[in-house]
Amino acid sequence: MSKQTYSVCFCWRRRFKLALAEAPLEIKTLFEEYSENEIMTPSHLKRFLVEVQKQEKATEEEAQAIIDSFRHFHRRGVGLNLESFFKYLFSDDNPPLLPSHGVHHDMTLPLSHYFIYTGHNSYLTGNQLSSECSDVPIINALKRGVRVIELDIWPNAAKDNINVLHGNTLTPPVELIRCLRSIKEYAFVASEYPVVITLEDHLTTDLQAKVAEMVTNTFGDILFTPNTESVKEFPSPDSLKRRIIISTKPPKEYLGAKEKDKGNDSQHEKGKEDGKASGEDEAWGKEVPSLRGGTIEDYKDNNVDEEDLNDEDESDESVKLAHNEAPEYRRLIAIHAGKPKGGLEECLKVDPDKVRRLSLSEQQLEKAAINHGKQIVRFTQRNILRVYPKGTRIDSSNYNPLIGWMHGAQMVAFNMQGYGRSLWLMHGMFRANGGCGYVKKPDFLLQTGPDNEVFDPKAKLPVKTTLKVTVYMGEGWYYDFKHTHFDQYSPPDFYTRVGIAGVPSDTVMKKTKAIEDNWLPTWNETFEFPLSVPELALLRIEVHEYDMSEKDDFGGQTCLPIRELRSGIRAIPLNSQKGEKYPSVKLLMRFEFIN
Repeated sequence: MSKQTYSVCFCWRRRFKLALAEAPLEIKTLFEEYSENEIMTPSHLKRFLVEVQKQEKATEEEAQAIIDSFRHFHRRGVGLNLESFFKYLFSDDNPPLLPSHGVHHDMTLPLSHYFIYTGHNSYLTGNQLSSECSDVPIINALKRGVRVIELDIWPNAAKDNINVLHGNTLTPPVELIRCLRSIKEYAFVASEYPVVITLEDHLTTDLQAKVAEMVTNTFGDILFTPNTESVKEFPSPDSLKRRIIISTKPPKEYLGAKEKDKGNDSQHEKGKEDGKASGEDEAWGKEVPSLRGGTIEDYKDNNVDEEDLNDEDESDESVKLAHNEAPEYRRLIAIHAGKPKGGLEECLKVDPDKVRRLSLSEQQLEKAAINHGKQIVRFTQRNILRVYPKGTRIDSSNYNPLIGWMHGAQMVAFNMQGYGRSLWLMHGMFRANGGCGYVKKPDFLLQTGPDNEVFDPKAKLPVKTTLKVTVYMGEGWYYDFKHTHFDQYSPPDFYTRVGIAGVPSDTVMKKTKAIEDNWLPTWNETFEFPLSVPELALLRIEVHEYDMSEKDDFGGQTCLPIRELRSGIRAIPLNSQKGEKYPSVKLLMRFEFIN
């Protein structure tokens, strides 16, 4: 026990006791139950792992290995005492997800059967209007495991080379060749599964030919090129390991696209105005938009007309301008994109002889989901749907990814360079399957019933399971933050928010009480979360520091895929706002699934 002093004024100081971390009462009770003479032997520990931690395959050898690794916390080498047992439970050796699982989903199915970690405008370092274009955010995304990189390609000023930039904005460009070389160098650092480069093309035919030459020379044998232009089924991630895939619309004439984009300048201006109102982010980011009523049902016009679908991101002029295409460029395209004319019904038609990629903005998807939810699910069973942020998100914020995932959208494209709660959900989803960037979609999104029925995202489903969460305590802030970071005059007052991000009926947030003036808060609070679609649910965990006079401070966060969550008492490492793991900050929690 030591003391910490805070200066209140020149002549007055406040002193607070700093206690050592002590096992919560329930941990002490469990230790008594699974030990003898205050020692937990390998057989006792094995029984604890099987019965409490639900590790049915645990062995005495594994239990002995745990005891050996914590031998320095106790004198007698025959087992764990209470202190070493508590240290084990609160250590990195007891994570909520099992790292040894690695990639464990079936990776031999078509690409359309997976959620794919997808970036939007991957080259931007900050906002959508004026931030620098660079290969650095591309490298950072690939290091995190992102598998889809988006590049907007434009002619340079001399019209003899290709730049990457956000068109009709003030973003300083970066050369395409630099981005391609960085992709080659870092593509498979975090994952050996394929990287898809989606190109938004604004080039003349001669520059398209130059892109084809650049791409071919840069990637060589690792570039995947299909034997035929149209395929009946996408290849599998397993068959495309360590390969680069190009996805774009069939080539279009640059001048034609440029004339069309002039009409979108007013959209960018509107984005500037709307962006002023979007700068009110809390210290830890805005709350994730609700799917219950704040997005979908707010649309009075329930129809998505053809004009809505012909936006700047995906307008398809390939038929009109086909004679201008560069054939060597077209041959590179492994995943063809574009929007057929004729409105939403045509867009969502499933061609038994051809698969393709369709792109919709978050708003288009929300509107389409009102009356065409099941059609979208059916489309995504064979084809790829990419969802991208609306144009007014000039601050590079993001939307609720569940709107895409619950409809089977594989490529839910996010701005990866910022931070906020929506991005934390994206990080959480792709912690699954060993962090390889591909997560197999739940079977219900891929199955067709006897009457050709598919999953209805609007259907009210019964509760499948209930997740019981106990928040015991937290530690590590004293080591990772300055002692006046949270409060100038006293230790912090921490509380934890815990909840579910999932389908609307599962989504909820709850919180513990705040523990005053304590670097080692102990809450011992339990919450229950009924889950109707646990396969899509994410467990959200945030710690905040209560501040009476100002907005509460951020103290850490994480988001975990519930379908891979380990039962039992676990140590939960927390991350910064940008998703970087803190060295010491963690929570001790218990997870129980009640059927």
